[in-house]
Amino acid sequence: MGTEESSGFEPATGDGPPIAEPAAARAASVRTAFEGLLQIRRLTGAGRPDPEAAPAPWELNRPVRAVALALERSGATPSAVDPSGRRVSAGYRVSDGESAGSVRVEWTGPPGSGAAHDEEEALAGCAAALREAGWTVLLYRGPRRRRYLEVEPPSGLSGGRARSCGRVVRPMRDA
Repeated sequence: MGTEESSGFEPATGDGPPIAEPAAARAASVRTAFEGLLQIRRLTGAGRPDPEAAPAPWELNRPVRAVALALERSGATPSAVDPSGRRVSAGYRVSDGESAGSVRVEWTGPPGSGAAHDEEEALAGCAAALREAGWTVLLYRGPRRRRYLEVEPPSGLSGGRARSCGRVVRPMRDA
């Protein structure tokens, strides 16, 4: 999670250190990265009615990074860890999903942070932002009844599983 000058822009996945960059500078970096992503969508999706409405091949090859960028662009707060790997702040955490090309988004934080209490509302906001960015979002309930999102490309795009509608959140189930 370095600065643009040292290692290029990296969206916050929730598994890195707290963002040290000043808020205004970070917001500008996120805005620039997301505009670049939209330009990639326009160039690679020229045959679609709305080329910006669905993930581009670049995103399908880097789904964790693409989903993290969409969440950070939405203003959602990423979680963070200290150098020892201990969670130090509550927020979203993006990681590889259970199937190839899918991404898992959970709301996590250090003990006593209230992350479990906030997860329903926070994940609903994450789901809305990801749907707006063209992803299929499914809500599940996993171990200890904690909710999480499984994010996939819409049906018909390489890397995604077939779904009847890319805008529906499936009812929660125990995983």
